[in-house]
Amino acid sequence: MSTRILAAGAVLWRRTDTGVELALVHRPRYDDWSLPKGKLDRGESMPHAAVREIAEETGVTARLGARLTDVHYAVPEGPKTVRYWAAEARAGAFAVNAETDELRWCSPEQAGRLLSYRHDLDVLARFAETGVPDSVVLLVRHAKAGNRAQWDGPDDDRPLSGTGHEQARHLAALLPLYGPDRLASAPPLRCRATLAPFAAASGLAVADEPLLGEEGYWDDPPAGLARFHELAARPGVTVVCSQGGVIPDVVGTLTGETEVPSRKASTWVLGFTKGELRSWDHHPRPTG
Repeated sequence: MSTRILAAGAVLWRRTDTGVELALVHRPRYDDWSLPKGKLDRGESMPHAAVREIAEETGVTARLGARLTDVHYAVPEGPKTVRYWAAEARAGAFAVNAETDELRWCSPEQAGRLLSYRHDLDVLARFAETGVPDSVVLLVRHAKAGNRAQWDGPDDDRPLSGTGHEQARHLAALLPLYGPDRLASAPPLRCRATLAPFAAASGLAVADEPLLGEEGYWDDPPAGLARFHELAARPGVTVVCSQGGVIPDVVGTLTGETEVPSRKASTWVLGFTKGELRSWDHHPRPTG
């Protein structure tokens, strides 16, 4: 049995005065028009591959948004799965490269007529359903902390374990793929320490959010949810690091899901348009 080939790609978009435009690439090897995508490098995660392939095929630096869909089809080498995200173009310019010789920005309607493959049209349809978000919240559970039974001080001061510090370093590589604009954290040290490597690398300050820690949230859940919605209403991308006693309630309230996973160092990606949740995705591991 052939090993499944894994690849990642995106609907790359940008805002213009006339609306949203999408990027399609022409591949001379196949003489086709497609969405930017490519196979994973050894040891690479899907989201990392998506951002890398966008840069290689289009010259554009992008930030990921909603995960759209997985596409499955057969190629001569075996079965293939491509995972697609929506991705906002941030900077850069196209140059002819080994994979693509032309990039074309076009309206969604024009893109639908130009794309060569039916499965790309299905991805485009999913992008249209999801829409372009006004804001995104990355809701992160803190990394693994030291043993509570072996800690004599206040629980809020309990530090990350060695594993937790490693998870925080992995998150510092995952979070930039989403281009955060601001960082916020529940009060416990383990929450702030989870964001510390990324905060140091990005230069972003970490704001304190007591209503999104377990103690503050469960003192007044409606106030905690209201504060979350205030953060979600801010344009751009906000990272919030919280706790396992808070995240399932927030995500469950937003999505209607009754079972909400919340492993340590996991991340929920929540996309909002006009204050309404339009997309959600979950990274169970800090590596993506």
